[in-house]
Order: sequence, then structure tokens, then C-alpha cells
Amino acid sequence: MYKLIIRPFLFLLPAETAHHVTFFLLKAVCKIPFVKNLFRATYQINHPKLRQELFGLIFSNPVGLAAGLDKNGIAIDELSCLGFGFIEIGTVTPVPQEGNPSPRLFRLPKNKALINRMGFNNDGMVEIGKRIKKRNSRIILGGNIGKNKLTPNENAVDDYKKCFHELYDEVDYFVVNVSSPNTPGLRALQEKEPLMKILNELQQVNANMRKRKPLLLKIAPDLTNEQLDDIAEIVKETKLDGLIISNTTIDRSNLNYSTSELETIGAGGLSGKPVFEKSNAVLSYIRQKITVPIIASGGIMSAEDALRKIELGASLVQIYTGFIYEGPKLVTKINKKLIEIR
Repeated sequence: MYKLIIRPFLFLLPAETAHHVTFFLLKAVCKIPFVKNLFRATYQINHPKLRQELFGLIFSNPVGLAAGLDKNGIAIDELSCLGFGFIEIGTVTPVPQEGNPSPRLFRLPKNKALINRMGFNNDGMVEIGKRIKKRNSRIILGGNIGKNKLTPNENAVDDYKKCFHELYDEVDYFVVNVSSPNTPGLRALQEKEPLMKILNELQQVNANMRKRKPLLLKIAPDLTNEQLDDIAEIVKETKLDGLIISNTTIDRSNLNYSTSELETIGAGGLSGKPVFEKSNAVLSYIRQKITVPIIASGGIMSAEDALRKIELGASLVQIYTGFIYEGPKLVTKINKKLIEIR
């Protein structure tokens, strides 16, 4: 139904409008009695072969929803009925911000891809914290945190610490996002010295809490091998719990669109099928350098794509663009394929 009816309708709308319409319809239909149970019966697979323990958390299955789709945590209960093993909200910043001017989200259907320059648009840590506290679902929830656009990089660590404190009671793990291309100067924080400062100070805060929360880092697929070597060293020195590989790319090579078409769209992070091999190369390289768990994201459009990530060393996978193009059945297909081979 999704690919035959729902997606064609949504793709008639501007991409960001379609996003808001989807969330409105999902929340509306889930208010109808028995609909959530119907979704669970259709998409959710409970099988011992899918369960695994990582970071001290029990994941019912290894397929998660990546950050960016439900930035503000408005549909956790509804999305949890679609078969996911975990959901990541955000990116969350201390102060609410509108993000970049619209249009800022674009489809590239010939490549099964998206380009976004949303710019960390979100309701801010206080409002989001209050909202997710009211959720009914106990699905594992990750908090992807970042800095506000107007915060200078030298003060970025303060923003990350504020978000950590505010969301500590409501999320199961944290992800430090320094790899989005849509906040000016943010990717400079991936360099060794500023990144060490952020992660070390967060770990100090973490150690003083009543219980440590798993702390992960999300990296870009555009890093050089030398930069990846630095990341591997940072992971070890700061005792990070894991990595997410990867965020969107600024690369525009091998797309089925003309230079003028891409220039009309403009800047932003590219996600979807074209990122698959690029993120796989980063995953394969860094897996040889570190032993901590890796969550793989980037270009997963099929069950076979997810299996490839796991073969390269990922413990969990996340989908975003694949969910938009393939629908919730993608989650089910991945889990069924994993049961077959395990």
C-alpha cells in the first residue's frame, strides 16, 4: 500500500510539507482504536535471533530509526508500532531554532536520495524533554545532541553539556553530532583537539551522574583516512561507547542529475542510496581500528544493504531515507532476512 498509494501521494507535495503531512496522518490514524495493534501485528517481529545486548541495553531488534526524521520526539509512540528496535530523536539543541530558510529538503528520486539543509531546526531541549517524558512506549530512545547555530565553536561544549543534563532522565543513550554539514562551522569540531575537549568534558559529566549513559559519536562519510585515524584514537582515549557511521555527505558525484539541477537545489547533506558505498568504506576502514560497537547508517534501501553493513562490522543499523522511499515494510524485511541467516 505504501509504495502504490501513500508514497505517490506524498511525492506530489513539497518534501518538507510531505513530512509534516505524514506525521499528522500517522498520529491521527493511531488514535483510531486497534490501529496501533494492527501496525504492530503487521510490522513488528519478536524473535530471539533478533535480540541483542549492547551498551547495557537490550535491543528487541537491530533496526533503528535514524535521527532527523522525528527531530522533536512528537511521534515516538506511533513510530514504535512500525517494527523498529530503537528510535533516535534530534538533533536537539539547547535553545529552540527555526533552522535554515525553506525550501531546505529535496528529493532526488532517480537516485533514491534526499538533500537537506534543515539546520538543526528543533523545539529546544526543554520542550523536547517535557514531550518525550510523556511517551507511553518503552522503546529504546537515543538523544542526538548538537550546538546552536549562534554558539561559537569555542563554547560548543557548553551546549552539549546542557543537552546532556536536560535529556539525561528521558533517553537511553546519547549521540554527539558534530558532523552535520548544515550548521556553519560544525564539522570543524570533528578535528582532534575540539572533539577531544567536547567528549572528555561530557564523559566527566557522565561519570558524575547516578548512572552512566552510553555516549556515541556520529561522524561524516567525508573524512580522510588520516582524520579517521584520529577518530579511532579519540574513541579509545575518551572511552566512547560507540560510533554511528555515518551522517550525510556533501559529495555530489555520480548522481543522475545535471550540474544546473544540483546548483538549483544548492547546499545540503545528501542521504540515501548514493551514500551507501561511501559510508561502507568508512565503516570498513574504522572497524579495523576500534572494537566498540558501531551503528551503521547511510544508504540502506533493502534488507541486503543492511546485511552488508553488518558484514562490515556494524552491530545495529539505522534507516532514514530508505524509510521514506520504501516505507515501514523495509524494517520488517531486514528483520526477516536476519532471522533467515542467523
